[in-house]
Amino acid sequence: MYGIQTYIDRLISDSTPEKPLWNIEKVNSGKQPYWNYIDGCMMSALYELYIITGENKYFNFVKNYIDYYVADDGSIKTYDKNKFNLDDINEGRVLFDLYGATGDERYKKAIFNLYEQLKEQPRTETGNFWHKKIYPNQIWLDGIYMAQPFYCRYLTAFGGCDYQDLLSQIENVRALMFDEKAKLYYHGIDCSKTVFWANEKGLSQSFWLRSIGWFLVALADLCEFCHDGKVAKKLSGILKEALIGVSNYVDKKTGMLYQVPDKSEKEGNYPETSGSLMVSYALMKAYRLGIVQKEYGVLGKNVYDAVVDRYLKVSDNGDVELGGICLVAGLGPENNLRRNGTYEYYISEPVVKNDAKGVAPLVMCYAELKRFVG
Repeated sequence: MYGIQTYIDRLISDSTPEKPLWNIEKVNSGKQPYWNYIDGCMMSALYELYIITGENKYFNFVKNYIDYYVADDGSIKTYDKNKFNLDDINEGRVLFDLYGATGDERYKKAIFNLYEQLKEQPRTETGNFWHKKIYPNQIWLDGIYMAQPFYCRYLTAFGGCDYQDLLSQIENVRALMFDEKAKLYYHGIDCSKTVFWANEKGLSQSFWLRSIGWFLVALADLCEFCHDGKVAKKLSGILKEALIGVSNYVDKKTGMLYQVPDKSEKEGNYPETSGSLMVSYALMKAYRLGIVQKEYGVLGKNVYDAVVDRYLKVSDNGDVELGGICLVAGLGPENNLRRNGTYEYYISEPVVKNDAKGVAPLVMCYAELKRFVG
C-alpha cells in the first residue's frame, strides 16, 4: 500500500469545496462550486475511511465540505430539484452518516429535500426513474448507483423498510439490460426505443466498464443497507450473478478490466482504473457479506493490487498520482451525437489522472481491504 495513505491525505489537505483536486471536470471548466455526484463519491469514500480508521481528520473534512452546501433550513446550495437529475441525489448519501453522528437537524432536512425529488422523479413505463429530465424514458446503470443507495437508506431510516419499489427497479434492470450470453450489463436502455443510440430493443450498443462498475457498487451497498432479509436475498442473487459474469473479463496479463470489457484485444482499448476498482470493491465487499466465495474476494484484492501497480505512480514533482481514469462517458442527448454508445466512442473519451471517479473507488477499496485482511 506504499504511497496510498500519503496520496489520500494530500488530496484532502489541498482540496476545498471551491477547488477539489479530484474533480477534474470542475477544475478544467472553471465552474463555480456546485452540488455534484463526483464530490459525493469522495465524501462517501472518505467517510468510510473514517469509520475504518477512526481518524477524525476524515470526519472533519467531510463535515466541513458538506456544510459548505447545506444551510440551516436544509436547502442545498446550487441544487435544483427541477432538473430531475439522479446524479444530484448521490451526494446526499453521506447526509445520513452526518445526521447519525451529530443529530444536526439540517442534515435531516436536506435528506427530505432530496427525497422530494425522488417522489416526483419521472418514470419509465417499467416504473424506473428516468436518469435525468434531459434523458426521457432512459435507464442508465450509472443512475442505479446515483439514486438507489440513497433511496434505500431513506426507506430504512424513514420509510418503514418498504423496499418493493426499489427491488422492482433493480429487477427491471436485470430483465432488460443483462446480456445472457456475455453475462454483462448494457450501459443504458431507452424504454421508448426512439433515441438515436438505441437498437431495436432500446439498448445501447456496447458494454462500458464503469457503468457496470457503478451498478455493482450500488448492489453491494444495497445489500448492506437493506434491512429486509427477503429483499436482500434477491438483491444478493442479482449481485452474485453479475460478479461471476464480470469476473470472466479480468485480463490475465494486466490483472485489470478494459474500458470495453469484452473487447480487450481490440485496438485502442485499455485497462481502465475506475471501473476495475469498482469491480474490485464489489468483489471484496460481496465476499465480506457472504454473497460470494473467498476466491472472488481474493480476485477483488488482486484487481486492486494490479491497478495500484500499474497506475499509482510518483510524478516528477514527487506527488503520488492515480492514472488510467476515463474522465466521462454517456449516451446523448440528442444534440450530442458523438456519444452514441459504440466501441469507438467509449475509447475516444479523455483518460486523466486523479479524478474522483477513480480516486473514490481507490479509497473505497483501501477501506474495504482493511476489513478484508483484518
